[in-house]
Amino acid sequence: MWPGNGLMYLHSRNRWFHKDSWPALLAYLLVAICSLNAGLASKLMADEGMFPISELENIQLAKRGIRLTADQIFNPQTTSLVDGICRVNGCTGSFVSPKGLIITNHHCAFDAIQKASSPERDLLTGGFIAKGLADEVPAPNYTVRITEAYQDVSESVLAAVSTEMSFTDRTKAIERRRKELELQAEQENPGFRAEVAEMFVGKTYVLFLYTYLKDVRLVFAPPVSIGAFGGELDNWEWPRHTGDYSLMRAYVGRDGKPAEYSPENVPYQPKRHLKVQAAGIDEGDTVFLLGYPGRTVRNRTASFLQYEKDVRLPAIVELYGWQIAEMEKAGANDRSVAIKHATRIKSLANVEKRSRGQLIGMQRAQIIEQRLNRESKWRAYLDAQPDNKSPNVLDEIAGVYGEMTKRGPLEIHLRELRTAPRALAIAFTLYDAAVERAKPDIERETPYMDRNFNQTTQQLRLDVGDWHRETDVRMLQGMLERLRKIPGYQDIEPVDRILKSSESLDKLAKGVMESTKLGQIEFVDECLKKSPQELKALGDPALQWIIDLYPTYVKLRDKDKEREGKLGALYGTLMDIQKAAEASGFIPDANATLRLTVGRVEAYSPVDAILKTPISTLNGLLEKTTQVEPYITPLPVIQAAQEKRFSNLAHPKLGTVPVAFLYSTDTTGGNSGSPVLNANGELVGVNFDRTFEATINDFAWNQRYSRSIGVDIRYVLWITGEVFGAKHLTAEMLGK
Repeated sequence: MWPGNGLMYLHSRNRWFHKDSWPALLAYLLVAICSLNAGLASKLMADEGMFPISELENIQLAKRGIRLTADQIFNPQTTSLVDGICRVNGCTGSFVSPKGLIITNHHCAFDAIQKASSPERDLLTGGFIAKGLADEVPAPNYTVRITEAYQDVSESVLAAVSTEMSFTDRTKAIERRRKELELQAEQENPGFRAEVAEMFVGKTYVLFLYTYLKDVRLVFAPPVSIGAFGGELDNWEWPRHTGDYSLMRAYVGRDGKPAEYSPENVPYQPKRHLKVQAAGIDEGDTVFLLGYPGRTVRNRTASFLQYEKDVRLPAIVELYGWQIAEMEKAGANDRSVAIKHATRIKSLANVEKRSRGQLIGMQRAQIIEQRLNRESKWRAYLDAQPDNKSPNVLDEIAGVYGEMTKRGPLEIHLRELRTAPRALAIAFTLYDAAVERAKPDIERETPYMDRNFNQTTQQLRLDVGDWHRETDVRMLQGMLERLRKIPGYQDIEPVDRILKSSESLDKLAKGVMESTKLGQIEFVDECLKKSPQELKALGDPALQWIIDLYPTYVKLRDKDKEREGKLGALYGTLMDIQKAAEASGFIPDANATLRLTVGRVEAYSPVDAILKTPISTLNGLLEKTTQVEPYITPLPVIQAAQEKRFSNLAHPKLGTVPVAFLYSTDTTGGNSGSPVLNANGELVGVNFDRTFEATINDFAWNQRYSRSIGVDIRYVLWITGEVFGAKHLTAEMLGK
């Protein structure tokens, strides 16, 4: 696929690309695919935009206040700024030393911190400092992804489908072809990892070739009272006084190649690391981010938004809020239980509050009404076309979401029944794996393919380690109580039988959880070796529940594939309509590929008569501190602040160390951990959140209220070096 000389020829653009210059290929592909050209360039002058690397030449960086040229940010012929960016699991990270040191968010490293914690060695509460390489702690199931190459495979993927196929078969054919291309690429490029990503729904597919670093270690983590100061009360809010950062390090084998964890491994040497600028930022400064934003849905229809507003988001708020409360109650008087639940609580709480913000934002910003107005223009465009072949595309899309709205409450609760009780989640993975692993590798669901199964089983074992029996009793009982209130459960025989049992739901749940062995790692390891028939013969009650419900979950999975196939085809058609109807304004959604976004450090007004300034400081941290959760500040921080031991890191105008700051870049999920860079491309902060009003960014962006939040690099250096004495790490970051 990539010949020995590392070159690939792109026929449509009459140009060769080296395997190390994938962003250049991305540039040409996206321009060719989207046909955006001059029309998009004019639109990009607006503040909104997560710009593909393809558009660096078109967005007038100098006029935006950036002192770097497009070549300095990306240059296919040599190393450039993008070479210092990586992906850490689902977050973004930055290399900040030539020894593979990575800075990312505390909440991105949270799972590694939690897994290394115990009541006797509580790294969440006390924080962690590695005094040397030998002290760094392995982060189980963490990977660092570095992009090596990029190739358009749309024609090959779409050749696998035909108009005669059902929508379910269409999805399955695309899935199979993507797997075939991934396996082929990995065979032709030993040591690399391949992934085919859908770039534009139903239209374009791209094969990425990655280096995956599989030995990642925790280097420094502040106490959770710093890394998550303010807890969920302050999450998605401003002002913030949260030091949401941690340091990790990537390792490779002695031969320089990716390797599983080994004490013999050595630090990875990145092609480029970012310069840390200890002078930080000031209000009005231009900043930009490079990172891997997740998916936005700004080009989805009003019917999709209505489904989100009426069905999915309210269900998430209720179900997640209840689960969080149960886990907090279970761990209130037992630190070992609290540690087990910490990562899950943090993850659910983040989504729950974001969902609440999105519900409020939809109403406040009238996003559905705006989308309907936009769609009226699409309809007018179609009506004006004499050869219109897609008159009902919006109505057909609305039909899919109409069905999802009708079936949504039952489907959402059925899925949550399988995931909220951890034992049932473990049981499903075990039984699903046994069924899928009996198939040829290419026909398996992705988590159970040979190339992925090690990671799947490793995560399964980590989940077993976090299981708590009494919590699962409450989770199972609570989900059954909720299902009993959902119309249609009677049509699912196993659920109907369970809910009509003469036993109380409390007794049913206790009977399952008190008898299951799925909290024992040895039992789970044995289960991984068994066939579906052998698993059934074990008689484990949690496994038996899943075995009885398994046909229902397979039907749900197939229904998802049917909808995906139909929506993929319809949205592909709609994208053509959008591009034609909005020739001067169409911007494709973010899609988890590397993007650049530009903004300024600036205040905002969330509501009438309130102005929020953009820099928070140690003074505000001390004012907010009550020493009662979630506003606990460690004594060393208070002492250093009161004694004004600022280590030359104080803001020259504010006279104290800045903690966090606001900026008007366009971000979404996946930008967690993204470097906040000044006009010279130097690291001045680490992105970790948005304001509550900006939770709506996934659906729409607004210059008035869309603000992102980053931890100031001066606070990072102050906490790490001055407060906790890890001067060897600040010296490494500053190149001293």
